Amino acid sequence: MTSLSKEGGAIPPDTGERQTPGSSPDQPESSLHAAAHHRVADRVFRTLAVGSGFVVSIVIALIALFLLAQAIPSLAKNEENFFTYTGQWITSGDQLAFGIPQLFYATVVVSVIALLIAMPVALGISIFLTEYAPKRFVGPITYTVDLLAAVPSIVYGLWGILVLGPALVPVNEWLVGNLGFLPFFQQPTQVANMSTGGTLLTAGIVLAVMILPIITAVTREVFMQTPKGHREAALALGATKFEVVKVAVLPFGFSGYISGSMLGLGRALGETMALLLIISTVGPMNFNLMESGETFATKIANNAAEFDSPAKTGAYISAGLTLFVLTFIVNAAARAVVAGKK
Repeated sequence: MTSLSKEGGAIPPDTGERQTPGSSPDQPESSLHAAAHHRVADRVFRTLAVGSGFVVSIVIALIALFLLAQAIPSLAKNEENFFTYTGQWITSGDQLAFGIPQLFYATVVVSVIALLIAMPVALGISIFLTEYAPKRFVGPITYTVDLLAAVPSIVYGLWGILVLGPALVPVNEWLVGNLGFLPFFQQPTQVANMSTGGTLLTAGIVLAVMILPIITAVTREVFMQTPKGHREAALALGATKFEVVKVAVLPFGFSGYISGSMLGLGRALGETMALLLIISTVGPMNFNLMESGETFATKIANNAAEFDSPAKTGAYISAGLTLFVLTFIVNAAARAVVAGKK
Protein backbone atom coordinates (compact mmCIF):
# COMPACT_ATOMS: atom_id res chain seq x y z
CA MET A 1 0.00 0.00 0.00
CA THR A 2 0.97 3.56 -0.60
CA SER A 3 0.46 6.49 1.72
CA LEU A 4 0.02 10.15 1.06
CA SER A 5 2.56 12.75 1.98
CA LYS A 6 1.66 16.12 3.42
CA GLU A 7 1.90 17.59 -0.07
CA GLY A 8 -0.56 15.02 -1.28
CA GLY A 9 1.87 12.84 -3.23
CA ALA A 10 2.12 9.12 -2.97
CA ILE A 11 4.93 7.67 -0.90
CA PRO A 12 6.31 4.44 -2.35
CA PRO A 13 6.22 1.39 -0.11
CA ASP A 14 9.27 0.54 2.00
CA THR A 15 11.09 -2.34 0.30
CA GLY A 16 13.76 -2.64 3.00
CA GLU A 17 16.49 -1.28 0.74
CA ARG A 18 18.38 1.83 1.68
CA GLN A 19 20.38 3.98 -0.69
CA THR A 20 23.08 6.15 0.66
CA PRO A 21 23.86 9.46 -1.00
CA GLY A 22 26.23 9.02 -3.89
CA SER A 23 25.72 5.27 -4.12
CA SER A 24 25.18 3.56 -7.43
CA PRO A 25 23.63 0.27 -8.41
CA ASP A 26 26.95 -1.12 -9.64
CA GLN A 27 28.82 -0.39 -6.37
CA PRO A 28 28.58 -4.00 -5.06
CA GLU A 29 30.18 -5.25 -8.27
CA SER A 30 32.99 -2.69 -7.95
CA SER A 31 33.56 -3.75 -4.36
CA LEU A 32 33.84 -7.36 -5.47
CA HIS A 33 36.36 -6.42 -8.13
CA ALA A 34 38.39 -4.43 -5.59
CA ALA A 35 38.33 -7.31 -3.09
CA ALA A 36 39.42 -9.75 -5.78
CA HIS A 37 42.20 -7.40 -6.80
CA HIS A 38 43.42 -7.17 -3.18
CA ARG A 39 43.36 -10.95 -2.84
CA VAL A 40 45.48 -11.33 -5.97
CA ALA A 41 47.91 -8.68 -4.72
CA ASP A 42 48.18 -10.46 -1.36
CA ARG A 43 48.89 -13.78 -3.05
CA VAL A 44 51.52 -12.22 -5.30
CA PHE A 45 53.19 -10.46 -2.36
CA ARG A 46 53.16 -13.61 -0.25
CA THR A 47 54.61 -15.66 -3.11
CA LEU A 48 57.39 -13.12 -3.64
CA ALA A 49 58.17 -12.93 0.08
CA VAL A 50 58.26 -16.70 0.55
CA GLY A 51 60.21 -17.13 -2.67
CA SER A 52 62.80 -14.57 -1.57
CA GLY A 53 63.27 -16.45 1.68
CA PHE A 54 63.73 -19.72 -0.18
CA VAL A 55 66.20 -18.13 -2.60
CA VAL A 56 68.34 -16.81 0.23
CA SER A 57 68.26 -20.17 2.00
CA ILE A 58 69.16 -22.01 -1.19
CA VAL A 59 72.07 -19.66 -1.89
CA ILE A 60 73.44 -20.15 1.62
CA ALA A 61 73.05 -23.91 1.33
CA LEU A 62 74.86 -23.92 -2.03
CA ILE A 63 77.71 -21.90 -0.55
CA ALA A 64 78.00 -24.36 2.31
CA LEU A 65 77.95 -27.32 -0.10
CA PHE A 66 80.64 -25.69 -2.24
CA LEU A 67 82.89 -25.08 0.77
CA LEU A 68 82.38 -28.64 2.00
CA ALA A 69 83.05 -30.16 -1.42
CA GLN A 70 86.28 -28.21 -1.78
CA ALA A 71 87.50 -28.66 1.80
CA ILE A 72 86.75 -32.33 2.52
CA PRO A 73 89.40 -33.82 0.15
CA SER A 74 92.14 -31.65 1.66
CA LEU A 75 90.96 -32.33 5.21
CA ALA A 76 91.10 -36.06 4.44
CA LYS A 77 94.75 -35.71 3.34
CA ASN A 78 95.70 -33.51 6.30
CA GLU A 79 98.42 -35.23 8.32
CA GLU A 80 97.75 -33.10 11.42
CA ASN A 81 94.71 -32.39 13.56
CA PHE A 82 92.84 -29.54 11.93
CA PHE A 83 91.54 -28.24 15.28
CA THR A 84 94.73 -28.50 17.37
CA TYR A 85 97.73 -28.16 15.02
CA THR A 86 99.55 -24.86 15.64
CA GLY A 87 102.59 -25.33 13.44
CA GLN A 88 103.39 -23.82 10.07
CA TRP A 89 100.97 -24.52 7.25
CA ILE A 90 102.42 -27.03 4.77
CA THR A 91 100.42 -27.22 1.55
CA SER A 92 103.12 -27.98 -1.02
CA GLY A 93 102.85 -31.14 -3.08
CA ASP A 94 100.85 -34.00 -1.66
CA GLN A 95 101.98 -33.34 1.92
CA LEU A 96 99.36 -31.37 3.82
CA ALA A 97 99.67 -30.18 7.42
CA PHE A 98 97.48 -27.32 8.59
CA GLY A 99 95.30 -26.26 11.48
CA ILE A 100 93.16 -23.33 12.61
CA PRO A 101 93.90 -22.58 16.31
CA GLN A 102 96.14 -19.57 15.61
CA LEU A 103 93.78 -18.21 12.98
CA PHE A 104 90.85 -18.63 15.33
CA TYR A 105 92.73 -16.93 18.15
CA ALA A 106 93.72 -13.86 16.12
CA THR A 107 90.24 -13.53 14.60
CA VAL A 108 88.53 -13.67 17.98
CA VAL A 109 91.02 -11.34 19.70
CA VAL A 110 90.76 -8.48 17.19
CA SER A 111 86.97 -8.89 17.01
CA VAL A 112 86.60 -8.79 20.80
CA ILE A 113 88.83 -5.70 21.02
CA ALA A 114 86.71 -4.02 18.35
CA LEU A 115 83.47 -4.84 20.18
CA LEU A 116 84.80 -3.71 23.56
CA ILE A 117 85.65 -0.33 22.07
CA ALA A 118 82.80 0.16 19.59
CA MET A 119 79.83 -1.01 21.67
CA PRO A 120 80.10 1.56 24.50
CA VAL A 121 80.90 4.37 22.06
CA ALA A 122 77.98 3.45 19.81
CA LEU A 123 75.65 3.25 22.81
CA GLY A 124 76.75 6.68 24.02
CA ILE A 125 76.33 8.24 20.58
CA SER A 126 72.88 6.70 20.16
CA ILE A 127 71.67 7.91 23.56
CA PHE A 128 73.06 11.38 22.90
CA LEU A 129 71.40 11.65 19.49
CA THR A 130 68.00 10.40 20.65
CA GLU A 131 67.78 11.96 24.11
CA TYR A 132 70.17 14.85 24.65
CA ALA A 133 71.36 16.39 21.38
CA PRO A 134 69.65 19.57 20.11
CA LYS A 135 67.67 18.86 16.97
CA ARG A 136 69.89 21.08 14.81
CA PHE A 137 72.90 18.90 15.69
CA VAL A 138 71.26 15.49 15.26
CA GLY A 139 71.37 15.53 11.44
CA PRO A 140 75.02 16.57 10.99
CA ILE A 141 76.28 14.16 13.66
CA THR A 142 74.21 11.32 12.22
CA TYR A 143 75.51 11.95 8.70
CA THR A 144 79.09 12.14 9.95
CA VAL A 145 78.86 8.80 11.77
CA ASP A 146 77.08 7.13 8.84
CA LEU A 147 79.75 8.34 6.42
CA LEU A 148 82.29 6.18 8.25
CA ALA A 149 80.58 3.16 6.69
CA ALA A 150 81.28 4.54 3.21
CA VAL A 151 85.07 4.57 3.67
CA PRO A 152 86.68 1.62 1.82
CA SER A 153 88.34 -0.96 4.04
CA ILE A 154 91.68 -0.54 2.30
CA VAL A 155 91.65 3.14 3.30
CA TYR A 156 91.12 2.08 6.90
CA GLY A 157 94.05 -0.29 6.54
CA LEU A 158 96.32 2.43 5.17
CA TRP A 159 95.23 4.77 7.95
CA GLY A 160 95.88 2.08 10.52
CA ILE A 161 99.41 1.17 9.38
CA LEU A 162 100.59 4.64 8.30
CA VAL A 163 98.90 6.93 10.82
CA LEU A 164 97.39 5.13 13.81
CA GLY A 165 100.12 2.49 14.13
CA PRO A 166 103.07 4.93 14.34
CA ALA A 167 101.03 7.17 16.67
CA LEU A 168 100.51 4.20 19.02
CA VAL A 169 104.21 3.32 19.19
CA PRO A 170 104.87 5.56 22.25
CA VAL A 171 101.69 4.20 23.83
CA ASN A 172 102.85 0.64 23.19
CA GLU A 173 106.24 1.34 24.73
CA TRP A 174 104.62 2.93 27.78
CA LEU A 175 102.24 -0.02 28.20
CA VAL A 176 105.08 -2.54 27.95
CA GLY A 177 107.28 -0.54 30.30
CA ASN A 178 104.68 0.18 32.97
CA LEU A 179 102.11 -2.59 32.61
CA GLY A 180 104.35 -5.36 31.37
CA PHE A 181 103.44 -7.49 34.37
CA LEU A 182 100.02 -7.99 32.77
CA PRO A 183 99.73 -10.70 30.10
CA PHE A 184 98.16 -8.19 27.69
CA PHE A 185 101.13 -5.81 27.45
CA GLN A 186 104.28 -7.91 27.59
CA GLN A 187 107.34 -7.55 25.40
CA PRO A 188 106.46 -9.17 22.05
CA THR A 189 108.55 -11.86 20.41
CA GLN A 190 108.73 -9.74 17.25
CA VAL A 191 109.72 -6.24 18.38
CA ALA A 192 109.38 -4.90 14.82
CA ASN A 193 105.60 -5.27 14.99
CA MET A 194 105.38 -3.09 18.08
CA SER A 195 107.78 -0.51 16.67
CA THR A 196 105.64 -0.09 13.53
CA GLY A 197 102.29 -0.37 15.28
CA GLY A 198 101.32 -3.56 13.44
CA THR A 199 99.84 -5.20 16.52
CA LEU A 200 96.59 -6.89 17.47
CA LEU A 201 95.71 -3.79 19.51
CA THR A 202 96.04 -1.53 16.47
CA ALA A 203 93.99 -3.94 14.36
CA GLY A 204 91.26 -4.04 17.00
CA ILE A 205 91.05 -0.24 17.18
CA VAL A 206 90.78 0.04 13.40
CA LEU A 207 88.05 -2.59 13.36
CA ALA A 208 86.22 -0.70 16.10
CA VAL A 209 86.09 2.41 13.92
CA MET A 210 84.89 0.32 10.97
CA ILE A 211 81.99 -1.33 12.81
CA LEU A 212 81.01 1.77 14.80
CA PRO A 213 78.57 3.19 12.19
CA ILE A 214 76.76 -0.16 11.85
CA ILE A 215 76.13 -0.53 15.58
CA THR A 216 75.29 3.15 15.98
CA ALA A 217 72.79 3.22 13.11
CA VAL A 218 70.84 0.17 14.29
CA THR A 219 70.88 1.21 17.95
CA ARG A 220 69.83 4.78 17.19
CA GLU A 221 66.87 3.68 15.08
CA VAL A 222 65.68 1.26 17.77
CA PHE A 223 65.96 3.86 20.53
CA MET A 224 63.93 6.30 18.42
CA GLN A 225 61.09 3.75 18.34
CA THR A 226 60.71 3.80 22.13
CA PRO A 227 57.01 4.54 22.78
CA LYS A 228 56.42 8.13 23.83
CA GLY A 229 54.17 6.88 26.60
CA HIS A 230 57.07 5.05 28.24
CA ARG A 231 59.09 8.24 28.45
CA GLU A 232 56.15 10.32 29.67
CA ALA A 233 55.22 7.75 32.30
CA ALA A 234 58.75 7.77 33.70
CA LEU A 235 58.83 11.57 33.72
CA ALA A 236 55.44 11.69 35.43
CA LEU A 237 56.84 9.56 38.24
CA GLY A 238 59.62 12.10 38.76
CA ALA A 239 62.40 10.32 36.88
CA THR A 240 65.39 12.32 35.71
CA LYS A 241 66.61 12.22 32.12
CA PHE A 242 69.19 9.56 33.01
CA GLU A 243 66.55 7.48 34.78
CA VAL A 244 64.25 7.73 31.76
CA VAL A 245 67.04 6.32 29.61
CA LYS A 246 67.72 3.61 32.19
CA VAL A 247 64.16 2.42 32.82
CA ALA A 248 62.45 3.15 29.49
CA VAL A 249 64.84 3.52 26.56
CA LEU A 250 67.50 0.91 27.31
CA PRO A 251 65.12 -1.97 28.17
CA PHE A 252 63.08 -1.30 25.04
CA GLY A 253 66.08 -1.06 22.71
CA PHE A 254 68.36 -3.69 24.24
CA SER A 255 67.55 -6.35 21.65
CA GLY A 256 68.23 -3.91 18.81
CA TYR A 257 71.50 -2.90 20.44
CA ILE A 258 72.61 -6.53 20.62
CA SER A 259 71.49 -7.15 17.03
CA GLY A 260 73.46 -4.16 15.79
CA SER A 261 76.51 -5.31 17.73
CA MET A 262 76.29 -8.75 16.16
CA LEU A 263 76.06 -7.18 12.71
CA GLY A 264 79.23 -5.30 13.55
CA LEU A 265 80.85 -8.48 14.80
CA GLY A 266 80.00 -10.17 11.51
CA ARG A 267 81.79 -7.35 9.70
CA ALA A 268 84.78 -7.69 12.03
CA LEU A 269 85.06 -11.47 11.65
CA GLY A 270 85.24 -11.28 7.87
CA GLU A 271 87.31 -8.12 7.45
CA THR A 272 90.25 -8.72 5.11
CA MET A 273 92.06 -5.82 3.46
CA ALA A 274 92.37 -3.54 6.48
CA LEU A 275 93.77 -6.32 8.66
CA LEU A 276 95.97 -7.61 5.86
CA LEU A 277 97.82 -4.28 5.83
CA ILE A 278 98.15 -4.11 9.62
CA ILE A 279 98.73 -7.69 10.78
CA SER A 280 99.86 -10.39 8.38
CA THR A 281 102.49 -12.41 10.23
CA VAL A 282 102.00 -15.48 12.39
CA GLY A 283 102.06 -14.74 16.09
CA PRO A 284 102.01 -16.86 19.24
CA MET A 285 98.76 -17.81 20.94
CA ASN A 286 98.79 -15.78 24.13
CA PHE A 287 96.99 -12.77 25.58
CA ASN A 288 99.67 -10.30 24.52
CA LEU A 289 98.07 -7.53 22.44
CA MET A 290 101.50 -6.32 21.33
CA GLU A 291 101.91 -9.36 19.08
CA SER A 292 100.78 -9.76 15.49
CA GLY A 293 98.80 -12.57 13.92
CA GLU A 294 96.76 -13.86 11.01
CA THR A 295 92.99 -14.09 10.90
CA PHE A 296 91.00 -16.48 8.74
CA ALA A 297 90.39 -13.81 6.12
CA THR A 298 93.96 -12.48 5.99
CA LYS A 299 95.38 -16.00 5.80
CA ILE A 300 93.29 -16.77 2.73
CA ALA A 301 93.94 -13.41 1.05
CA ASN A 302 97.66 -13.52 1.76
CA ASN A 303 98.01 -16.90 0.06
CA ALA A 304 95.45 -16.59 -2.73
CA ALA A 305 98.20 -16.42 -5.35
CA GLU A 306 99.28 -19.96 -4.39
CA PHE A 307 95.96 -21.62 -5.23
CA ASP A 308 97.51 -23.69 -8.01
CA SER A 309 96.23 -27.11 -7.01
CA PRO A 310 92.95 -28.50 -5.67
CA ALA A 311 94.63 -29.83 -2.52
CA LYS A 312 96.24 -26.50 -1.65
CA THR A 313 93.10 -24.57 -2.49
CA GLY A 314 91.00 -26.90 -0.37
CA ALA A 315 93.27 -26.36 2.63
CA TYR A 316 92.57 -22.64 2.61
CA ILE A 317 88.92 -23.11 1.77
CA SER A 318 88.66 -25.20 4.92
CA ALA A 319 89.65 -22.06 6.82
CA GLY A 320 86.88 -20.21 5.00
CA LEU A 321 84.46 -22.99 5.95
CA THR A 322 85.40 -22.55 9.60
CA LEU A 323 84.78 -18.80 9.36
CA PHE A 324 81.44 -19.56 7.70
CA VAL A 325 80.41 -21.81 10.59
CA LEU A 326 81.73 -19.33 13.17
CA THR A 327 79.55 -16.59 11.71
CA PHE A 328 76.50 -18.84 11.93
CA ILE A 329 77.24 -19.62 15.58
CA VAL A 330 77.60 -15.93 16.42
CA ASN A 331 74.32 -15.07 14.71
CA ALA A 332 72.54 -17.94 16.46
CA ALA A 333 73.87 -16.79 19.84
CA ALA A 334 72.71 -13.24 19.12
CA ARG A 335 69.22 -14.43 18.20
CA ALA A 336 69.08 -16.44 21.41
CA VAL A 337 70.01 -13.38 23.45
CA VAL A 338 67.43 -11.23 21.66
CA ALA A 339 64.71 -13.87 22.04
CA GLY A 340 65.47 -14.17 25.75
CA LYS A 341 64.92 -10.45 26.25
CA LYS A 342 61.54 -10.29 24.52
